[in-house]
Amino acid sequence: MQIISETKGDFFITTDPSKLDISAIHDFLSNHSYWSRNIPFEKVKTSIDNSLNFGLFNKGRQIGYARIISDFSTIAYLGDVYVLDEFRGQGHSKWLMEKVMAHPNLQGLRRWILLTGTAHELYKKYGWTSIASPDKWMEKHNPDVFK
Repeated sequence: MQIISETKGDFFITTDPSKLDISAIHDFLSNHSYWSRNIPFEKVKTSIDNSLNFGLFNKGRQIGYARIISDFSTIAYLGDVYVLDEFRGQGHSKWLMEKVMAHPNLQGLRRWILLTGTAHELYKKYGWTSIASPDKWMEKHNPDVFK
């Protein structure tokens, strides 16, 4: 997997897994996200180990994250995207999405999917749309799995 890294002033994005602050990612997902409240640390670590991860940093501190689950041929799922509150509204989520969408191993895919409750406008800027035929989609969802 090709590692990408880019710096803008005091900010840095990388896909290098050795740079990730797994404790910071776990803290956000477990305590501050609406989609994975109470997720155990080991679940986060396993998900990171089996994904393409994008870390966003400010002066060495992890302030954002995005995770891709993919076969790197036909489909990719974008999940666990966040930027800490104090850094929102400054263009960091757009920069993070630009890096995700431009990653060399994610080009030419037939389908991208994601779930979002709050960031539809951000994703629309990168070509995402609502599901054209929701009647064709199914899910098995257990929102209380981490309780």
